[in-house]
Amino acid sequence: MKIFRSESFVDYKTYTFNYATYCIKEDQSELPEIYAQGFLPYSNNVNLQEETYYLARSLRVDLSLFKESSENRRVVRKMEELQPSLEVIPAKDFNLDDIEFKNYCLDFASKRFSESISMERLDYILSAKSISHIFQFKIADKNVGYVISIIENGTLHYWFAFFDLEYQTYALGKWMMFSVIKWAFEQKMAFVYLGTCYGEKSLYKVRDFKGLSYFDGNQWDSNIKTLKAKCKSDQEFTADEFKQDTDLFLQRLL
Repeated sequence: MKIFRSESFVDYKTYTFNYATYCIKEDQSELPEIYAQGFLPYSNNVNLQEETYYLARSLRVDLSLFKESSENRRVVRKMEELQPSLEVIPAKDFNLDDIEFKNYCLDFASKRFSESISMERLDYILSAKSISHIFQFKIADKNVGYVISIIENGTLHYWFAFFDLEYQTYALGKWMMFSVIKWAFEQKMAFVYLGTCYGEKSLYKVRDFKGLSYFDGNQWDSNIKTLKAKCKSDQEFTADEFKQDTDLFLQRLL
């Protein structure tokens, strides 16, 4: 893999000179290491030919520490009323060009994503060579959810999820995420990556799962109290952490 940096915001008053960090995947076998270094797949530029990843505050579940929480059990009990089913389908066996599937994804994105996605971007996402499996969820014979995932050598990335909003009172989205994590645990995988964690709206990922840690730019940190504080203060961020409290920041590294 190739790591590179792109010059970003400048604040000369505080001597802050930011560089965004990216990674280009050169081989599929590199994926576990790419995720372990805090990178996530970048899909905002549909003209990129190489699979590119960006460095961010991301979440992962260490499956050696995973166990069901009381909230997990509550959601499972609620969903059992509907007798849902889960099928894990290799991407090569799933019709990613199916227009009904794509419209389902776009409709959900328009209602729930902070920024909707276009058909062009969805096609770009679905063309990623790293996509390995689609998790398909059903209630009776009705498709109620999909998760686009990347699986490689003990690593699973829960990339994009789309689900039927009719079942919000049952916490369908929570159940889907837990079901994928539990499936990975049963397959004896090492880690499940859950994407970025910024702002209070991301805290639903933080509250429900055991074995959770976040990438702080240097290492994986399991201090969830600190993570929650970060999410709650993201909108008030005025300077990098090193400048806010140099001693505390260095203590975490040493």
